[in-house]
Parts: sequence; structure tokens; C-alpha cells
Amino acid sequence: MSDMLRWGILGTARIIRKSVPALQETKNGEVVGIASRTEEKALEYADKHGIPQAFGSYEALLASPDIDAVYIALPNALHREWILKSLDAGKHVLCEKPLAMSAAECGEIARKAGETGLKVLEGFMYRFHPRFEKLQELLAANAVGKLTFVHVAHSFDAGGEDNIRWYAGLGGGALFDTGCYVVNMSRMVTGQEPAHVAAFGNYRDANDGGRIDTSIAGMLRFPGGATALFDTGVNLERRNFLEVTGTEGRLYLDNPFGLLEEDSVLEEHHFGQDTIRHTIKGGEPLRPDGRTLRRQRPERYPAPLRPRRRGRQRAGVGSS
Repeated sequence: MSDMLRWGILGTARIIRKSVPALQETKNGEVVGIASRTEEKALEYADKHGIPQAFGSYEALLASPDIDAVYIALPNALHREWILKSLDAGKHVLCEKPLAMSAAECGEIARKAGETGLKVLEGFMYRFHPRFEKLQELLAANAVGKLTFVHVAHSFDAGGEDNIRWYAGLGGGALFDTGCYVVNMSRMVTGQEPAHVAAFGNYRDANDGGRIDTSIAGMLRFPGGATALFDTGVNLERRNFLEVTGTEGRLYLDNPFGLLEEDSVLEEHHFGQDTIRHTIKGGEPLRPDGRTLRRQRPERYPAPLRPRRRGRQRAGVGSS
């Protein structure tokens, strides 16, 4: 009998170099299979990452009784299709951001998850860093008073012309890459959904035809009176910060989207008083069921995934 959650990986994108070791280090999960479009590539990555089973198609992995949950690391435009197929196959889903390409697609996914009783989580890793436990703690303590402005920026230079971000048909562009972070963070800080949205973008020719956004600046107006200002881009100098301003003070967080092991400084400013600097060390992630986070944003942190079945027979490296 086992309480271990058995993970399967859909895709062999570069991001799995970090996500697979992270899953392998969890205390309640193990990576037991990886799938690619070709058996050769799946075997290569399985051997490289110490994964027991390799599958020559995504369908073969989803059909495996040895998999409880899947991590989807496919191009953005394929997320909806393979989330729905994973749910139909009885698998929980952790999907790279963005969850899908439109609100309608996200609604379809939510309905399917409700029908199946399975969990779907969008992979915004920043929410589980200790820096956000401190941020939530200060906001809950009314450190800034009535929230007025949120300003968040996230940009970097994606580089070469062969980068997936320059292909419209694969879901590329700034909004779906870095932009989803700044919008998600604005919603998290306010705890609301925006009532009004305005945005302006800069564009270039996509590698596969049409036009694609390279940078976006926008504004979100929330029902409680707060306004979020954001800017983001994938052809710009690196920028990565969050500023939260209210009637009683201001919080400034550097590196809000940094990696788990990276430290951050959260500054607290109050009308002429000395700046309070909170240094937050990277390291252990927050648990999805952490008490502080569930109390402050219960709708954002689902209960931990659990295997749907207990017990299994461990298979050797194989393919389908």
C-alpha cells in the first residue's frame, strides 16, 4: 500500500530540467513515466532523469494504470487539449502556465474538472515561495491600509529567432508568457477579479505568419477600488518587481518571480518613517495546504492531490 502520488510527464520541453527534479524531491510523489512524440526522445529523457518508464506517445502515458497525475509541459496552444484528455483518463493535472488560451477554454477545463472530481492546478510556482507568505502576512495585517495601487513588472529577453515565443500558432507572445504572471499576481494581491481592463501592446511578425505581441502595458480596475498597473515583455531588459501602495504605506518586493532558492527583500515604507527591510530566504516551498495561505486566499490553494488508487506494480523502462 502506498500514499505516493505517481507522476507522468507530458512533453520534453526545457522546463522539465527543473520541474522533474523538483517532483522527484517531494516526500509524497514520484515520477514514474515520461512521454514524447517519439519513443527515441522519451527514452533519452527517461534515462537522463532517472525515470522508470518512457512512452512514445502522450496517449500511451495517459492509458497507463501506473500514473495518478500528469505534469503538462507542452506548448501553450496544446494545454486545453491535453488537460481535457488527462481528465478523461482519470488523471490529476499540473499544467504549465498559462492554463489555456482563452477564458472560454479555462471555463471548459473547470467544468470538466468538476465533473470528474479531479484536481487541475496552473503552474504559478511563485505563489509557493516564502516571500509571498510574508507579503500575505503584511497585507492581512493592514500594513498598507486601504489598497490603492498595485504595480508589477516582469520582462526579459527571449533571444533567438527559433524561440517558441515567436510562433503564434504555438501560443507564443508576451501576454501568454510573462504577461500571465503579472495579471495573476495582481488578482492574487487584490483577492478580486478585475471589473475593467485596458492594455496596449507592441507587435512583430510571427515566425509562422501573422503578428505576435512582444510587450504589453495594461491596467486592471478592481471592484474594491484598487487599480493594478502592469508591464511585461519578452524582448526587453530584465525587470522583476512588485509594488503595493495603500493609504497607510507601501510595500516593495524585488524579484517576486525568482526561483525557489533565490532570496528576496521586501521593503515596508510608512510616511517618513525608517524603511523596514524583510529579507526572505529561499528554500523550502510553502505547502499547498499551508494554514496561512488557506486562511487568506482559500480559493487559490486547493487541497493536496491524492492518488485515486492505492498500491501498484512497478514497471521497468518501457514504451508504447
